[in-house]
Amino acid sequence: MLSPIATRLAIDASGPLGDNAEGIAMMASIGAPEDADNTTAAIGKEFAIESAALVSIALLGAFVNRPAMSSSVDVLTPKVIVGLIMGSWLPYCFSAMTMGSVGRAGFKMALEVREQLLRFGPEHIGVHEKPNYARCFEIATEASFRGTIGPCALVMLTPLIIGTAFSVEMLSGLLAGSVGSVVQIAISASKTDGAWIQAKEDIKAGALEYAKKHCRGEPTLLRIAESGKTIGDPRKDTSGPPLHILIQLMAVESLVLAPFFATHGGLLFKFL
Repeated sequence: MLSPIATRLAIDASGPLGDNAEGIAMMASIGAPEDADNTTAAIGKEFAIESAALVSIALLGAFVNRPAMSSSVDVLTPKVIVGLIMGSWLPYCFSAMTMGSVGRAGFKMALEVREQLLRFGPEHIGVHEKPNYARCFEIATEASFRGTIGPCALVMLTPLIIGTAFSVEMLSGLLAGSVGSVVQIAISASKTDGAWIQAKEDIKAGALEYAKKHCRGEPTLLRIAESGKTIGDPRKDTSGPPLHILIQLMAVESLVLAPFFATHGGLLFKFL
C-alpha cells in the first residue's frame, strides 16, 4: 500500500494546481482549461479510504481483544446488531451535516454578493467601486468553524455515550457498522463528482451533438451537467475526506477508553 505513495501525492496535488490555473486563466480572460485535473483528483480520493479502512479495522480488533474486555463480541447478540445498525447510519448523518454547512455558507455568500450588486450596481462594481472581498472570506471562515461543531460533537460523543450508557458490545457493532458505511460513501462521493465533471467535459468536447439527437431539452443539457458540480464538489471535498478521520477517531477514542467502558459501561442496563 505504501509503494505507490508518490503517485497518490501527485494525483492529490493535481486538483488544486488545476483549479488555480483555471482561476488565473479566467481572471486573465484567456479562457479556462478543461476540468480533467478535477476528474483525476476525484479518482485519487479513493486511494485514501483503503488505508483508513485498514487502520480502523486494526484498531477495532485491538479494541475487541484488549485485556480489559471481559468477553468476546458475538455478532448474533442483539446489542451488537443494534450497534451495527446505528453505526451504518452514523456516516450518512455526518455527511448530511457537512453538506448542510456548505449549503448554508454558499447561500449566505450568494446573498452577500447580491446585496453588493444591488448597492453599487452591476455596471459600477469592479470599475468604480471595489467589491468587498473580505466579507465573503469572513462568511466562508465563520461557516467553516461553525459547521464543524455539530459533526465533531457527533464523532466524539457517540462512542462515549454508547460505551457508557449501553455496552462495549454495542460499541463494537457501532465501529464495525461505521467502517462499512464509510467505505461505501467515500468511494461513491469521489466517483459521483468525477462522473459529473467528466459528463460536462464530454458534452463540451462534442458529445452534445449526440445528446441533441437522442435527448430532449438539449439547450439546458449543458447547464444541467454543469450544475452537477455544485453537488459533486462538496461531496468530494467536504463530505468524503473527513469520513476517514471519522472512523479512525472513533476507533482510537474507543480503544483509549476501553478500560473505562469495560468497568463502568452499560449503566442503562444496570439500572433496569
